[in-house]
Amino acid sequence: MANIHSSINFALVNIPVTMNPIIRNNDTSFNQLHEKCGHRINYVKYCPKCKVKIKEQEIIKGYEYETDKYIVFEKEELDKLKPEQEKEIDIISFIPLKEIDPIYFEKSYDLDAVGKGKAYFLFCEALKKCNLVALAKTVLKNKFYYCILRFNNQNIILTTLYFEEEVNIKKDENNIKINEKELDLAIKLVTSLKGKFEPDKYKDEYQDNIKNAIESKIDGKQIKGKRKSNKKKINDLMEALEKSLKSK
Repeated sequence: MANIHSSINFALVNIPVTMNPIIRNNDTSFNQLHEKCGHRINYVKYCPKCKVKIKEQEIIKGYEYETDKYIVFEKEELDKLKPEQEKEIDIISFIPLKEIDPIYFEKSYDLDAVGKGKAYFLFCEALKKCNLVALAKTVLKNKFYYCILRFNNQNIILTTLYFEEEVNIKKDENNIKINEKELDLAIKLVTSLKGKFEPDKYKDEYQDNIKNAIESKIDGKQIKGKRKSNKKKINDLMEALEKSLKSK
């Protein structure tokens, strides 16, 4: 979904933008093969009742409201249900970013100015000076979203948000009493491990191992796994904290 044309509705100001996904999947892609012959597996859409293969244009959407009972929706009917602001980003309000728990963040997009874009850069500057993010709503790929717009370096980043019902957090009551000495040791351990967020230094070790293994297999070499270190479990909390601090 690259280079999607949209616009930010900032009260009566309309700001044309293009949207591009920021995140790309880094996973190594594998194909499924038949173990017997090594041939790639095909996926066939098949109707077990009619016992025939189905073409894409023969497929319709149905909602199962009871077991094996469906109501059918035509594309035109679903189009009528889409919100009015499809392909538009309607700003609702401006809020501090710290009010939003990162657990609600779903996917981010880079919003680029279209044309000269004076309104775009004015909006950027306003977000920067106010130190706020814009809460907005939009439709992407036939799905309705609430989202935030925030200033980042020289451009605007749109991040879609999960809805409350999509976030499943178990809330447990905490009746455990914390020992002051244990807390003091835990704080010292946290302080000793304090650092900076440096994303350029964080590498996907698993994907690197897979890519190296692919090269090895192409060269006819065997894959050698790394020996896993056996960490001794310490059941006593105080002892575990004390030994952790000493190792640092």
